[in-house]
Amino acid sequence: MKLLVLAALLCGSMVLTTANVGSGAGGLIPTARSYRFNMSSGCPHGWSYFNHRCFVYVPRSMSWGQAERNCKSMGGHLASVHSSNEYRHIQKLTSDHDYMETWIGGTYEFEEKVWLWSDGSSFHYTHWCPGEPSGGNQNCLQINYTRNSELNI
Repeated sequence: MKLLVLAALLCGSMVLTTANVGSGAGGLIPTARSYRFNMSSGCPHGWSYFNHRCFVYVPRSMSWGQAERNCKSMGGHLASVHSSNEYRHIQKLTSDHDYMETWIGGTYEFEEKVWLWSDGSSFHYTHWCPGEPSGGNQNCLQINYTRNSELNI
């Protein structure tokens, strides 16, 4: 069965890596990823199971593009978030690490003016920081940007 990875670099099955934070997507931030998996085989060693997906945190600094490629190399994408329960699960995975800001799979498509998940799933759930999305030139999504752990671009 094909794995679908979600991100921050929280990949999903989920992998998290450190985000490179600078201007826009240039900064390094941890990421999360997740993927769908065959229930009979379970999640790979070191991954966390939640809501029929596996997640892993990758504590390594990289840009959003590098984080997504890293997740793809593991058979997934940066993590997508579809509910408050998934959001809390991802927060729990990242809270045990030194890096707070973490890439996830949200990206803004300027031509269509819509937010998309890198795994192709529907973008409906949000928990934006106040004033976000700001409509600036930022187009990549990170989690745990503030003390209240809202989403930021």
